[in-house]
Amino acid sequence: MRTILFFCCIIFSGQLIGQVWAKYDSTMKIGKSGYRISCLNRSPDKNVLNIRPIGFKSESREASIELKARVFGAEIDDLNNDGFPDLIIFIEDAAGKKSIFPIHSQDNERIAPIYFPDILDDMEMSKGYRGKDEYKLVEGVLFRKFPVYPADTTIKEPTNKIRQLMYRVIKGERDSWKFKMFKQFELTTN
Repeated sequence: MRTILFFCCIIFSGQLIGQVWAKYDSTMKIGKSGYRISCLNRSPDKNVLNIRPIGFKSESREASIELKARVFGAEIDDLNNDGFPDLIIFIEDAAGKKSIFPIHSQDNERIAPIYFPDILDDMEMSKGYRGKDEYKLVEGVLFRKFPVYPADTTIKEPTNKIRQLMYRVIKGERDSWKFKMFKQFELTTN
């Protein structure tokens, strides 16, 4: 009986560890072009994110990028309307802060990052911000929402408001791309 209980505990604990440290591996395509994204997610402090272009010109290579976060999802779309697939990778750091790692295809020849602004650099939008972000990509528009907290940092509970920001990708400097917020609003929850 003890041996059965021992093996059940080992199997159950192995399943729990597998859920917490689950590898992320996904292939996403638009037409014949896309990406294979993989990350072992072994530690929230150090992981290697592998992005392999699919259907790109032959000289494009896999990129391996070190992250101080875990990958928990990805979405593909043509964010800059150039006819080539772009990618948003959703990540979460050791503190539980969610963010994105966006990249774009440069004419299906190579990949490059898309700049995503830090909300703390915007004094107006960062009022009441303490994380707990949720992201969703809908038809080329990135939605970001988070609960709004009171200005008093001793209060641990959010207000009954949720701020939602909408971003589009626009041309940056020297053939770069960046997300720009074009609309924001607050919703009241019950």
